[in-house]
Amino acid sequence: MESVETRKANRLINEKSPYLLQHAYNPVDWYPWGDEAFQRAKAEDKPVFLSIGYATCHWCHVMERESFEDQEIAALLSENFISIKVDREERPDIDQTYMTAVQAMTGQGGWPLSVFLTPERKPFFGGTYFPPHDRVGMSGFSTLLKRIAEAWRTRRADVETIGSQLAQSLQAASKSEGPRGGLSSALLDGAYRDIAASFDHRHGGFGTAQKFPQAGVLLFLMRHHHRTGDRSALQMVRRTLDAMADGGIFDQLGGGFHRYAVDQSWLVPHFEKMLYDNALLASAYLEAHRLTKEPRYAQIAAETLDYILRDMTSPEGGFYTAEDADSEGEEGRFYTWTPSEIREALQPAQAELAMSCWGISERGNFEHGRSVPHVVAAPKDESLRQSLASARKALLQTRARRPRPLRDDKILTGWNGLMISAMCAGYQVLAGHRFLEAARRAATFILENMVRDRLLLRRWRQGQAAIPGFLEDYAFFVQGLIDLYESDFDAAWITAALQLNEEMVARFGDAGGPFFDSAEEHGSPLMRARQQHDGSTPSGNSVAAMNLLRLSQFTGNTALRERAQEVLEAMQAQMEAYPAAFPYALCAVDNLLARAREIVIAGSPSHPATKEMLAIVRAEFLPSKIVALADPHDAEAAALFPLIHAHKPRAGRPVAYVCENFACREPTTDTQQLAAFLSSPAA
Repeated sequence: MESVETRKANRLINEKSPYLLQHAYNPVDWYPWGDEAFQRAKAEDKPVFLSIGYATCHWCHVMERESFEDQEIAALLSENFISIKVDREERPDIDQTYMTAVQAMTGQGGWPLSVFLTPERKPFFGGTYFPPHDRVGMSGFSTLLKRIAEAWRTRRADVETIGSQLAQSLQAASKSEGPRGGLSSALLDGAYRDIAASFDHRHGGFGTAQKFPQAGVLLFLMRHHHRTGDRSALQMVRRTLDAMADGGIFDQLGGGFHRYAVDQSWLVPHFEKMLYDNALLASAYLEAHRLTKEPRYAQIAAETLDYILRDMTSPEGGFYTAEDADSEGEEGRFYTWTPSEIREALQPAQAELAMSCWGISERGNFEHGRSVPHVVAAPKDESLRQSLASARKALLQTRARRPRPLRDDKILTGWNGLMISAMCAGYQVLAGHRFLEAARRAATFILENMVRDRLLLRRWRQGQAAIPGFLEDYAFFVQGLIDLYESDFDAAWITAALQLNEEMVARFGDAGGPFFDSAEEHGSPLMRARQQHDGSTPSGNSVAAMNLLRLSQFTGNTALRERAQEVLEAMQAQMEAYPAAFPYALCAVDNLLARAREIVIAGSPSHPATKEMLAIVRAEFLPSKIVALADPHDAEAAALFPLIHAHKPRAGRPVAYVCENFACREPTTDTQQLAAFLSSPAA
């Protein structure tokens, strides 16, 4: 094979996306998404081959190696098609449109996503991964290209009819059902029963096949337990969190979670690490620690956030997107071990301890006789625990000398917003000032580099910010800013949150219905989608609704609460039909229906009693609260929030004000009384 240096680059060489740059030296005549490609398709009367993936996608790598590096396949594409590459993380709107089309055609989807379009951008055939040549029960990509090219030449009317019908179906699906009304706790109770029915009592998690972390479902179950006292909901949470923490899905040496487990028992993961998974799971473990006071949940969250600080934070302060599953040509090679490797890195007794505790055996539990570390037995003796911690440190140092998986170093605004929230939770629950500093740096980086004329941009890489932000970028980042205010009480964060939230409502709003995922200037193909269900990340609508509720509490602006209610009511029919697909939206419904609680601490932030009061508030699981600080020296915040305007310290002592459902407790300077107020509803 020719070296990269001697091969001709295609148009993708001018892109910033690591995924597109991975294909910049393919012999395929790739275009990035844009009018130029479709104009050429029209001019040459050719269909379009659209390939969508992302930089750390294992099967995307396989298809590139097998097909897009193949000269024969490249010639077939060049002769018969106009070929376009899209990074789904940069353009989620394009991905969502054509993923929906492929799922309608085939009943399944995934990445790489392979779609064939008319020059008018209408899909008429698609699938995911195709091998280069025919296999038993599976057509090869070269065969497929020949068949589609033949159909384009000889059965054009049929092809265009399919494309037009699919386009019409996509446009119809993007329309809002309109409000149903009558949101009540019956929706939440029904959702709980549906989710509980799929719980795996043996292994934790939900379903019986591959196990995906579902942080949103766990957060909903914690809220259900808090609202109803149902202990079975909390048992499901604990069983799942414990199983994930013990399993190979959690990186026992370096911290952080892999994408999902390929088995029921959380043992063997797909080794990719995503920023959003780690943000959402760290937040879930921290909330569980608040609810249960279980020290291990705090430890798992801290190790996850420390992994992000160590390996996934840019020098500028933003958080990187993902790490690949593959290294040295194998999935999981970086993370797995053999007994000989363990013995080479550790002293004999320590090596035996590590292997027995983490299940490293001669037989192995993964490919090629290698083992994925997982918790088999936790030492109870303090000296053994210290020895295991020392072994962990030594093995991590040894692992660091291995060739690392590829890191996707682009910075996405929305995913950074999720991690800012997780870092804020880490600070609030664990008093980890390193986490607060990381959250501040990331938020400052985005505000200084990815906001132009009050409009968010989605992606930054190598000094360049680009692509107008989508709904999720606004919603996730606004959530992060609100959480930052509740961490250090700098009014600048909430001011920025209000401004960006206002832009979000204006740019993505639709009267009475859920928000659109994209704005007009995105030029989204065929439709402006409005994702309502939660996937591997929360939907923009779920988080936007929660933000509106929280900002309404801070500002007293009831119009924000009414807009949140409109969004949730318009999603009600789908939530009732498929509750497990809407955990974050259900959390927002819980917030809407709950006893809204506003807590104001009036006092200097440096006063010991202020710090003690804040520590008491932050230690409690109070999912529907907001917290503000009435600093007597902060005129800006006092002017911004009617909530804190009249609240003052007493004789120099901090005072706690707790209000709930429009009824306020007697202000108190006593920390024990504050704790009692928080543990019981208002009279």
